Amino acid sequence: MGSVDVGSLARTRARHPRAIVEAAGRRARRDLLGESGRLMIIAADHPARGSLGVGRDSLAMANRRDLLERLCLALSRPGVDGVLASADVLEDLLLLGALDGKVVMGSMNRGGLAGAVFEMDDRFTGYRPEDIERLGFDAGKVLLRVDFDDPGSLTTLHSAARVVDAMAERRLPVFVEPFLAGRHGPGPPRNDLSADAVIRSIAIASGLGGTSAYTWLKVPVTENPDDMARVMETSTLPAVLLGGDVGGDQDAAYEKWRGALQLPTVQGLVVGRTLLYPPDGDVAGAVDTAVGLL
Repeated sequence: MGSVDVGSLARTRARHPRAIVEAAGRRARRDLLGESGRLMIIAADHPARGSLGVGRDSLAMANRRDLLERLCLALSRPGVDGVLASADVLEDLLLLGALDGKVVMGSMNRGGLAGAVFEMDDRFTGYRPEDIERLGFDAGKVLLRVDFDDPGSLTTLHSAARVVDAMAERRLPVFVEPFLAGRHGPGPPRNDLSADAVIRSIAIASGLGGTSAYTWLKVPVTENPDDMARVMETSTLPAVLLGGDVGGDQDAAYEKWRGALQLPTVQGLVVGRTLLYPPDGDVAGAVDTAVGLL
C-alpha cells in the first residue's frame, strides 16, 4: 500500500480549507452505473458512528493513515466503482486525488452512535442533500434501523422520509439501508437477519417519502442465503448487497454474495471492513475476488 502523508493533508486543511471545494469542483465525474451496469462500492463510513472495530480488534479503523492507504489501494483496483464515506474521509480522498472518475456516496445519518442509549434515534449529523448537490457527489446513503420497542426509531423514520424527498427533488439517488433491530438485555441493539425481518424492513424502506423514483436499497444477506430470492421479491427498487463484518470466514461471505448477485433487482455490492481489513491482510486480493463476483 502506498504511503499517505498525513502531515501534508493537515497543512492543507489548516492553511487552505477551500482546497476541498476546489478539488470537488475539478473531480472527473461519471454515471452511477458504468458500462457493466453493476456497482462495486467500498464503504468507510463506520468511524463517524464510533464503530471502529473489525473482528477482535476494537480500534482497527482508528488509524486514519492506515485507513486512507487501504482505501486508495481498493479504489485503484479494476472494477471498483467508488466509495461511501463521511465528510472527513471523502475530503481526505479528494485532496489525495483518489476520487476522479469514481462514484462518490455521502453518508448522511451518523447520529445513532454505536452502543449509545440513543442509538435508534439516528439523527442526520452527516451530509445533507444540499451538501451532496453542492459538492457534485453522486448519491447519499441513509441507515434505517427500526426497533418496534424504541420510540427513537420514529424520529429516524420521519427524518429519513424527508431526506428521501429532498434527494428526489435534486434527482440524486439515495441508498436506504434498512434493518429491524432490537435490544436483548443490556447490550447494544442487534439486527435481525431472518428472512421475515429483512422482508419487513425492505417493505418499510421502499415506502418512505413522496416518491421512490430515486431510492435504492442497501440490503444484508439473510442468515440463510437460500431465502434471498424470496426476500428480494418484496420490492422492485434497485438494490445492492451490504457486506458487514463476516469475521474470519471470508470464503463463506463470497459464496453468500455470489448467489444473491444473480437476483434480478440486485445491482452490485457495497462492502467495507470485509475487504479493507481481510484476515490475511491482502486488500487487493480481497477486492479483486469481490469484483469477480459481479
